Amino acid sequence: MNIRERFHQLTPRRRQLVKRASVAIGLLILAALLAKPLIAWFSGKPMGGSTSRGVIAKAGDLNIEAALRPDPPRQSDNMLLLKLTAADQKVVEDADVEMEYVMPAMGAMAEMRGNADVDEKRNGVYHAAFDLPMGGTWTLEVRVQSKQASGTARFTMTVGSKGLFLAGSEGGAVAAALPPQQYPPAVLDELRRALGAYELVREMLANDQLDGIGTHATTLAVSLRTAKQGTGFEVMSCLEDGAAAADEIAAAKSLPDARAAFKDVSRYVFSLAASDRRLAAGWHAFACSMTDGFNKWLQRDQEISNPYMGLAMQSCGTGSSIAAEAVADSGHIHGGDETAHYTCSMHPSVKQETAGTCPICSMDLIAVSKSEIASGVIRVDEARRQKIGVKTAMVISRPMATAIRAVGKTAYDESRVRDITLKLDGFIERLYVDTTGQYVRRGQPLLALYSPDLYAAQQEYLLALRSQRASRSSAVPDRADYLVRAARQRLRLWDFSDAQIDQVARTGRPLERMSVLSPYGGFVIEKRVVEGSAVKAGERVFRIAALDRIWVEADIYEKDLGLVRPGQTARVTLPYMPGRSFTARVTYVYPYLDPATRTGKVRLELPNPAGELKPEMYADVELQIPGGSRLMVPEPAVIQTGPRQLVFLDLGEGRLKPQQVQVGRKSDGYYEVLSGLKEGDRVIASANFLIASESRIRAAEQFWGGSDEAGQ
Repeated sequence: MNIRERFHQLTPRRRQLVKRASVAIGLLILAALLAKPLIAWFSGKPMGGSTSRGVIAKAGDLNIEAALRPDPPRQSDNMLLLKLTAADQKVVEDADVEMEYVMPAMGAMAEMRGNADVDEKRNGVYHAAFDLPMGGTWTLEVRVQSKQASGTARFTMTVGSKGLFLAGSEGGAVAAALPPQQYPPAVLDELRRALGAYELVREMLANDQLDGIGTHATTLAVSLRTAKQGTGFEVMSCLEDGAAAADEIAAAKSLPDARAAFKDVSRYVFSLAASDRRLAAGWHAFACSMTDGFNKWLQRDQEISNPYMGLAMQSCGTGSSIAAEAVADSGHIHGGDETAHYTCSMHPSVKQETAGTCPICSMDLIAVSKSEIASGVIRVDEARRQKIGVKTAMVISRPMATAIRAVGKTAYDESRVRDITLKLDGFIERLYVDTTGQYVRRGQPLLALYSPDLYAAQQEYLLALRSQRASRSSAVPDRADYLVRAARQRLRLWDFSDAQIDQVARTGRPLERMSVLSPYGGFVIEKRVVEGSAVKAGERVFRIAALDRIWVEADIYEKDLGLVRPGQTARVTLPYMPGRSFTARVTYVYPYLDPATRTGKVRLELPNPAGELKPEMYADVELQIPGGSRLMVPEPAVIQTGPRQLVFLDLGEGRLKPQQVQVGRKSDGYYEVLSGLKEGDRVIASANFLIASESRIRAAEQFWGGSDEAGQ
């Protein structure tokens, strides 16, 4: 017997009781199902179901509380639940409520927007139903007009990702926060290697390439795991989760799978880069509003290359920050300073004493504090930045090398220049080396000299030899030895060689002419005699210079002389030898200046084995002076204002602040920062003229005056 047959066998009264019990049970079940959403809606706590946490936006005297159903949202059948209350906490009924969903233009894609169907319920509750034309991140703009209060609020949501967020807070695009810290050098180096592999993976995804991506993803995972040693628990967990996501990229069989895992890797990379600003130096952050979930990425190049959209929409995206900042209430700005006036980020000329909407574009006005005005802060929104070509750059630590360029001349190596002089009077009867510039070898005959003094000295030597032979048979056989030694030494001192002396002793006849041999090898650069010349003792007859090593004497300006030290290397080029360069070494810095040119001479030595370099040639000298790692800012970022230098700091949210800095030497397009900036600061690196013009009109006088008092 089934349940229905048993029910009909009951008496009418019992059947009535069963019906009432069934209704009561049904109501209890319905109440249980609705209790959690209702409690969550009015308590503000998450219910864990298909409705998001409530978000409250303050718009003037109006509080707009919103929640999203379902959570995560879909492309169709979405509803924004709104509850409106005035400043006195009274509900706002019979209001004119409009809700518009907007996705801004990106790349070649035009802006998309549409309106929701808004239905008023009871007690200030409104439901806005809407469908979206595509996935991605959307802005939901709610406009309210009522007798009690009016205002506009903006929220953001991403299809497929949980949560509704105030516009500007970046919501689901925010990475998990790590405490600010400085990683140990070994960890920092490993993380930089990981970022290098991350960039290769991103580049392949941006070009729809999957083959070979596993190699770079594995390198990324290994580097992240290696960096875990020496870190705290929070960082260690972040590194392990990032490595696990990199493993998923390596194992991915399709581009969508690889991109999904790349989102997770990017989330952890952003957390790491935000915790230690040194890691973010030189990297640019972008976000794609058409991407579900975490939609940011880092890349080296400033030109957008979207890894989430690939070649289909490679230029899709907008500039973003490494670490997202929470946006405070619309009536305040960071720092809680007293508000001076309200303005529009799109139309800075609009100034109002109270909050509201812009009379030109109807956007909510933003607060400008008195401290911002005093410090010269101006606001330039993203759209205007793109129009005038504003680009930003990071203040980073990088190797500094100062290039010193100078003009020099080649010269003889003075330590390798020799003079040939005679030590006795005589006459030159034969000249073997008779032209200037001739190369002579060491020991080569230079000339034949007749000298009466030399002839007499040879005769004395022969007489000493005869006396020595005669004494051998006497009682004192060695009595004449000292005479032979003295006569022989006299000939040596007159540059008579041992071979010539032996020849005189062997033949028994003096040489009428003595061949003068060159004691050095080199080129004859000076010849002061001809055949038949009479010469005196001590007179120079030849000057010889070796050219296998040559000097380069460069004129260095006074301001650069302090950087030059002996032992430094320099690059030498010569106009008559295009395409070739030589490496020279600084050997001496002369201790005086030329008073006319205010330059000092620096001597460099240069090998010249082939004899290509000749004295008196003009040469271009370039010295690269290493300066170690220095804090550097791009040269275009620095504005010269007479007595001081300024840069514009990018404070985020469109705010730009003129900052006085002190810069040192310039190197490779960068200035050395001596004071005024710290590593990780972001500055404006282009279109500074337009930014400075607006700042002169609107900002603090002390930055642009002619006196130094303001900067002191």
